[in-house]
Amino acid sequence: MSIDQRPPAIFLMGPTASGKTALACMLSERFPVELVSVDSALVYRGLDIGSAKPDAPTLARYPHALIDIREPSEPYSAADFRADAVAAMQAITARGHVPLLVGGTGLYFRALQRGLSALPEADPTIRERLTEEAQRLGWPAMHQRLSELDPVAAQRIGANDAQRVQRALEVIELTGRPLSEQQQGGSGERFPWRVLKLALLPEDRSLLHERIARRFDAIIAAGLLDEVRALQARGGLHADLPAIRAVGYRQAWEHLDGLVDAATFRDKGIFATRQLAKRQITWLRSELDARALDPDREDLAGRASDALRLFLGGPM
Repeated sequence: MSIDQRPPAIFLMGPTASGKTALACMLSERFPVELVSVDSALVYRGLDIGSAKPDAPTLARYPHALIDIREPSEPYSAADFRADAVAAMQAITARGHVPLLVGGTGLYFRALQRGLSALPEADPTIRERLTEEAQRLGWPAMHQRLSELDPVAAQRIGANDAQRVQRALEVIELTGRPLSEQQQGGSGERFPWRVLKLALLPEDRSLLHERIARRFDAIIAAGLLDEVRALQARGGLHADLPAIRAVGYRQAWEHLDGLVDAATFRDKGIFATRQLAKRQITWLRSELDARALDPDREDLAGRASDALRLFLGGPM
Protein backbone atom coordinates (compact mmCIF):
# COMPACT_ATOMS: atom_id res chain seq x y z
CA MET A 1 0.00 0.00 0.00
CA SER A 2 1.44 3.37 -1.00
CA ILE A 3 1.75 6.08 1.63
CA ASP A 4 -0.04 9.36 0.95
CA GLN A 5 2.80 11.87 0.63
CA ARG A 6 0.59 14.95 0.47
CA PRO A 7 1.07 17.48 3.30
CA PRO A 8 -1.64 17.55 5.98
CA ALA A 9 -4.46 20.05 6.37
CA ILE A 10 -7.37 20.23 8.79
CA PHE A 11 -10.93 21.36 8.11
CA LEU A 12 -12.79 22.46 11.27
CA MET A 13 -16.39 22.90 10.21
CA GLY A 14 -19.65 23.57 12.03
CA PRO A 15 -22.84 25.60 12.15
CA THR A 16 -22.90 29.15 13.38
CA ALA A 17 -22.52 29.57 17.16
CA SER A 18 -21.08 26.08 17.63
CA GLY A 19 -17.77 27.25 19.07
CA LYS A 20 -15.50 26.76 16.05
CA THR A 21 -13.29 29.78 16.66
CA ALA A 22 -12.63 28.98 20.32
CA LEU A 23 -11.74 25.39 19.48
CA ALA A 24 -9.48 26.44 16.60
CA CYS A 25 -7.61 28.88 18.84
CA MET A 26 -7.18 26.20 21.49
CA LEU A 27 -5.83 23.74 18.93
CA SER A 28 -3.35 26.32 17.68
CA GLU A 29 -1.92 26.41 21.22
CA ARG A 30 -1.28 22.66 21.13
CA PHE A 31 -0.30 21.95 17.52
CA PRO A 32 1.85 23.57 14.81
CA VAL A 33 -1.14 24.91 12.91
CA GLU A 34 -1.97 28.25 11.34
CA LEU A 35 -5.58 29.37 10.95
CA VAL A 36 -7.43 30.19 7.74
CA SER A 37 -10.97 31.58 7.91
CA VAL A 38 -13.65 29.93 5.77
CA ASP A 39 -16.48 32.43 6.19
CA SER A 40 -18.24 34.45 3.52
CA ALA A 41 -18.95 37.37 5.90
CA LEU A 42 -15.57 37.61 7.64
CA VAL A 43 -13.83 38.48 4.37
CA TYR A 44 -15.45 41.95 4.51
CA ARG A 45 -13.95 44.90 6.32
CA GLY A 46 -16.40 46.74 8.55
CA LEU A 47 -18.61 43.69 9.15
CA ASP A 48 -17.30 42.99 12.62
CA ILE A 49 -20.05 42.87 15.22
CA GLY A 50 -22.83 41.25 13.22
CA SER A 51 -20.55 38.58 11.78
CA ALA A 52 -19.17 37.67 15.24
CA LYS A 53 -15.71 38.28 13.83
CA PRO A 54 -12.93 37.48 16.31
CA ASP A 55 -11.95 40.71 18.04
CA ALA A 56 -8.61 42.47 17.61
CA PRO A 57 -6.89 40.91 20.67
CA THR A 58 -7.95 37.43 19.52
CA LEU A 59 -6.70 38.03 15.98
CA ALA A 60 -3.44 39.43 17.31
CA ARG A 61 -2.85 36.30 19.34
CA TYR A 62 -4.35 33.87 16.84
CA PRO A 63 -3.97 35.33 13.33
CA HIS A 64 -6.50 34.15 10.74
CA ALA A 65 -5.82 34.38 7.02
CA LEU A 66 -8.66 35.63 4.76
CA ILE A 67 -10.29 38.00 7.26
CA ASP A 68 -10.82 41.65 6.24
CA ILE A 69 -9.65 41.23 2.65
CA ARG A 70 -12.54 42.91 0.80
CA GLU A 71 -14.67 46.04 1.04
CA PRO A 72 -18.41 45.35 1.46
CA SER A 73 -19.05 46.82 -1.98
CA GLU A 74 -16.73 44.32 -3.66
CA PRO A 75 -17.79 40.87 -4.89
CA TYR A 76 -16.13 37.76 -3.52
CA SER A 77 -16.89 34.41 -5.10
CA ALA A 78 -16.17 30.81 -4.25
CA ALA A 79 -13.55 30.89 -6.98
CA ASP A 80 -11.92 33.91 -5.34
CA PHE A 81 -11.90 32.08 -2.04
CA ARG A 82 -10.36 28.96 -3.55
CA ALA A 83 -7.51 30.92 -5.09
CA ASP A 84 -6.85 32.84 -1.87
CA ALA A 85 -7.12 29.76 0.35
CA VAL A 86 -4.77 27.67 -1.79
CA ALA A 87 -2.20 30.48 -1.72
CA ALA A 88 -2.52 30.78 2.08
CA MET A 89 -2.24 27.01 2.53
CA GLN A 90 0.83 26.81 0.32
CA ALA A 91 2.54 29.53 2.37
CA ILE A 92 1.67 27.80 5.65
CA THR A 93 2.92 24.45 4.40
CA ALA A 94 6.14 26.07 3.17
CA ARG A 95 6.72 27.38 6.70
CA GLY A 96 6.55 23.82 7.99
CA HIS A 97 3.15 24.30 9.62
CA VAL A 98 -0.27 22.76 9.05
CA PRO A 99 -3.18 24.79 7.63
CA LEU A 100 -6.26 24.62 9.86
CA LEU A 101 -9.26 25.97 7.98
CA VAL A 102 -12.11 27.00 10.26
CA GLY A 103 -15.56 28.24 9.35
CA GLY A 104 -19.10 27.45 8.36
CA THR A 105 -19.35 28.30 4.66
CA GLY A 106 -19.85 24.89 3.12
CA LEU A 107 -19.69 26.15 -0.46
CA TYR A 108 -16.17 27.44 0.19
CA PHE A 109 -14.99 24.15 1.71
CA ARG A 110 -16.46 22.23 -1.22
CA ALA A 111 -14.98 24.56 -3.83
CA LEU A 112 -11.58 24.37 -2.16
CA GLN A 113 -11.35 20.58 -1.96
CA ARG A 114 -13.27 19.53 -5.07
CA GLY A 115 -12.63 22.45 -7.37
CA LEU A 116 -15.19 24.33 -9.41
CA SER A 117 -17.06 23.27 -12.49
CA ALA A 118 -16.85 25.54 -15.50
CA LEU A 119 -20.14 27.43 -15.47
CA PRO A 120 -21.32 29.60 -18.36
CA GLU A 121 -20.68 33.32 -18.42
CA ALA A 122 -23.52 35.65 -17.51
CA ASP A 123 -26.01 36.38 -20.27
CA PRO A 124 -27.28 40.01 -20.07
CA THR A 125 -30.41 39.26 -22.07
CA ILE A 126 -31.51 36.40 -19.84
CA ARG A 127 -30.64 38.37 -16.68
CA GLU A 128 -32.66 41.37 -17.82
CA ARG A 129 -35.68 39.18 -18.57
CA LEU A 130 -35.43 37.38 -15.22
CA THR A 131 -35.19 40.73 -13.43
CA GLU A 132 -38.29 41.99 -15.22
CA GLU A 133 -40.17 38.81 -14.29
CA ALA A 134 -39.10 39.19 -10.68
CA GLN A 135 -40.34 42.77 -10.63
CA ARG A 136 -43.77 41.50 -11.69
CA LEU A 137 -43.93 38.28 -9.68
CA GLY A 138 -41.54 38.82 -6.78
CA TRP A 139 -38.39 36.88 -5.94
CA PRO A 140 -40.22 34.32 -3.76
CA ALA A 141 -42.17 33.29 -6.88
CA MET A 142 -38.93 33.02 -8.82
CA HIS A 143 -37.53 30.92 -6.00
CA GLN A 144 -40.56 28.64 -6.27
CA ARG A 145 -39.77 28.20 -9.96
CA LEU A 146 -36.20 27.29 -9.00
CA SER A 147 -37.47 24.74 -6.46
CA GLU A 148 -39.32 22.96 -9.28
CA LEU A 149 -36.29 22.98 -11.60
CA ASP A 150 -33.50 22.45 -9.06
CA PRO A 151 -34.79 21.58 -5.59
CA VAL A 152 -31.27 21.01 -4.23
CA ALA A 153 -30.15 24.52 -5.14
CA ALA A 154 -33.44 26.03 -3.94
CA GLN A 155 -33.01 24.41 -0.53
CA ARG A 156 -29.74 26.22 0.12
CA ILE A 157 -30.70 29.55 -1.52
CA GLY A 158 -32.98 31.91 0.37
CA ALA A 159 -36.29 32.89 -1.22
CA ASN A 160 -35.27 36.57 -1.27
CA ASP A 161 -31.66 36.02 -2.31
CA ALA A 162 -32.21 37.71 -5.65
CA GLN A 163 -28.68 37.42 -6.99
CA ARG A 164 -28.30 33.70 -6.38
CA VAL A 165 -31.85 32.80 -7.47
CA GLN A 166 -31.28 34.72 -10.69
CA ARG A 167 -27.92 33.05 -11.32
CA ALA A 168 -29.32 29.56 -10.70
CA LEU A 169 -32.21 30.13 -13.12
CA GLU A 170 -29.83 31.66 -15.66
CA VAL A 171 -27.50 28.65 -15.56
CA ILE A 172 -30.44 26.29 -16.04
CA GLU A 173 -31.58 28.22 -19.11
CA LEU A 174 -28.09 28.35 -20.59
CA THR A 175 -27.17 24.70 -20.01
CA GLY A 176 -30.43 22.80 -19.57
CA ARG A 177 -29.00 21.27 -16.37
CA PRO A 178 -29.53 22.10 -12.67
CA LEU A 179 -26.92 24.35 -11.08
CA SER A 180 -26.51 21.97 -8.14
CA GLU A 181 -25.64 19.11 -10.50
CA GLN A 182 -22.97 21.18 -12.21
CA GLN A 183 -21.48 22.43 -8.95
CA GLN A 184 -20.97 18.86 -7.80
CA GLY A 185 -18.88 18.08 -10.85
CA GLY A 186 -15.68 19.69 -9.59
CA SER A 187 -12.52 20.19 -11.58
CA GLY A 188 -11.33 16.58 -11.41
CA GLU A 189 -7.97 17.61 -9.97
CA ARG A 190 -6.65 15.85 -6.88
CA PHE A 191 -6.54 18.13 -3.84
CA PRO A 192 -2.87 18.79 -2.97
CA TRP A 193 -3.38 18.16 0.77
CA ARG A 194 -4.60 15.15 2.72
CA VAL A 195 -7.38 16.37 4.95
CA LEU A 196 -8.74 15.62 8.40
CA LYS A 197 -12.32 16.88 8.61
CA LEU A 198 -13.80 17.68 12.01
CA ALA A 199 -17.48 18.64 12.08
CA LEU A 200 -19.05 20.20 15.17
CA LEU A 201 -22.51 18.67 15.12
CA PRO A 202 -24.70 19.25 18.19
CA GLU A 203 -26.71 16.24 19.25
CA ASP A 204 -29.21 18.49 21.06
CA ARG A 205 -30.32 21.11 18.53
CA SER A 206 -32.18 23.07 21.25
CA LEU A 207 -28.89 23.96 22.94
CA LEU A 208 -27.62 25.43 19.69
CA HIS A 209 -30.82 27.43 19.29
CA GLU A 210 -30.39 28.83 22.79
CA ARG A 211 -26.81 29.86 22.02
CA ILE A 212 -27.92 31.49 18.79
CA ALA A 213 -30.52 33.60 20.61
CA ARG A 214 -28.07 34.60 23.34
CA ARG A 215 -25.39 35.49 20.82
CA PHE A 216 -27.76 37.54 18.69
CA ASP A 217 -28.85 39.52 21.75
CA ALA A 218 -25.19 40.03 22.62
CA ILE A 219 -24.47 41.21 19.09
CA ILE A 220 -27.30 43.74 19.33
CA ALA A 221 -26.02 44.93 22.71
CA ALA A 222 -22.49 45.24 21.30
CA GLY A 223 -23.68 47.76 18.70
CA LEU A 224 -24.91 45.95 15.59
CA LEU A 225 -27.31 48.75 14.67
CA ASP A 226 -24.60 51.39 15.01
CA GLU A 227 -22.35 49.27 12.81
CA VAL A 228 -25.04 49.04 10.12
CA ARG A 229 -25.75 52.78 10.40
CA ALA A 230 -22.07 53.38 9.68
CA LEU A 231 -22.27 51.08 6.65
CA GLN A 232 -25.33 52.94 5.35
CA ALA A 233 -23.58 56.28 5.85
CA ARG A 234 -20.64 55.21 3.69
CA GLY A 235 -22.69 55.34 0.53
CA GLY A 236 -22.46 52.92 -2.36
CA LEU A 237 -23.89 50.04 -0.34
CA HIS A 238 -27.37 48.59 -0.69
CA ALA A 239 -29.42 45.71 0.66
CA ASP A 240 -28.84 43.42 -2.34
CA LEU A 241 -25.06 43.25 -1.99
CA PRO A 242 -23.76 39.85 -0.80
CA ALA A 243 -22.10 41.48 2.21
CA ILE A 244 -25.31 43.15 3.34
CA ARG A 245 -27.33 39.97 2.74
CA ALA A 246 -25.33 38.27 5.49
CA VAL A 247 -27.47 37.05 8.38
CA GLY A 248 -28.07 39.84 10.87
CA TYR A 249 -27.09 42.61 8.50
CA ARG A 250 -30.06 42.17 6.19
CA GLN A 251 -32.47 42.26 9.14
CA ALA A 252 -30.75 45.28 10.74
CA TRP A 253 -30.79 47.12 7.40
CA GLU A 254 -34.52 46.52 7.05
CA HIS A 255 -35.11 47.79 10.59
CA LEU A 256 -33.10 50.96 10.03
CA ASP A 257 -35.00 51.53 6.78
CA GLY A 258 -38.21 51.48 8.82
CA LEU A 259 -39.55 48.27 7.31
CA VAL A 260 -39.80 46.38 10.63
CA ASP A 261 -39.86 47.37 14.30
CA ALA A 262 -37.17 46.51 16.85
CA ALA A 263 -38.89 43.39 18.18
CA THR A 264 -39.51 42.03 14.68
CA PHE A 265 -35.90 42.77 13.73
CA ARG A 266 -34.68 40.68 16.67
CA ASP A 267 -37.07 37.81 15.94
CA LYS A 268 -36.21 37.76 12.25
CA GLY A 269 -32.48 37.87 12.99
CA ILE A 270 -32.66 34.92 15.36
CA PHE A 271 -34.89 32.96 12.98
CA ALA A 272 -32.57 33.62 10.03
CA THR A 273 -29.57 32.52 12.06
CA ARG A 274 -31.32 29.30 13.06
CA GLN A 275 -32.22 28.64 9.43
CA LEU A 276 -28.61 29.19 8.46
CA ALA A 277 -27.50 26.71 11.12
CA LYS A 278 -30.04 24.19 9.83
CA ARG A 279 -28.65 24.47 6.29
CA GLN A 280 -25.10 24.17 7.57
CA ILE A 281 -25.93 21.04 9.57
CA THR A 282 -27.66 19.48 6.57
CA TRP A 283 -24.56 20.07 4.48
CA LEU A 284 -22.23 18.77 7.19
CA ARG A 285 -24.18 15.53 7.45
CA SER A 286 -23.51 14.99 3.75
CA GLU A 287 -19.76 15.12 4.42
CA LEU A 288 -19.49 11.41 5.15
CA ASP A 289 -15.72 11.50 5.64
CA ALA A 290 -15.95 14.06 8.45
CA ARG A 291 -15.50 13.09 12.08
CA ALA A 292 -18.48 14.40 14.06
CA LEU A 293 -17.85 16.03 17.44
CA ASP A 294 -20.62 17.23 19.74
CA PRO A 295 -19.69 20.80 20.77
CA ASP A 296 -21.72 20.45 23.97
CA ARG A 297 -19.70 17.54 25.38
CA GLU A 298 -17.18 18.43 28.07
CA ASP A 299 -14.44 16.39 26.40
CA LEU A 300 -14.64 18.30 23.08
CA ALA A 301 -11.12 19.72 23.35
CA GLY A 302 -9.67 16.36 24.27
CA ARG A 303 -11.44 14.50 21.47
CA ALA A 304 -10.40 17.08 18.88
CA SER A 305 -6.81 16.98 20.14
CA ASP A 306 -6.78 13.20 19.97
CA ALA A 307 -7.97 13.34 16.36
CA LEU A 308 -5.22 15.81 15.39
CA ARG A 309 -2.56 13.86 17.27
CA LEU A 310 -3.49 10.66 15.46
CA PHE A 311 -3.67 12.44 12.09
CA LEU A 312 -0.43 14.36 12.43
CA GLY A 313 1.53 11.70 14.31
CA GLY A 314 4.02 12.27 17.09
CA PRO A 315 3.57 13.05 20.79
CA MET A 316 1.99 16.51 20.42
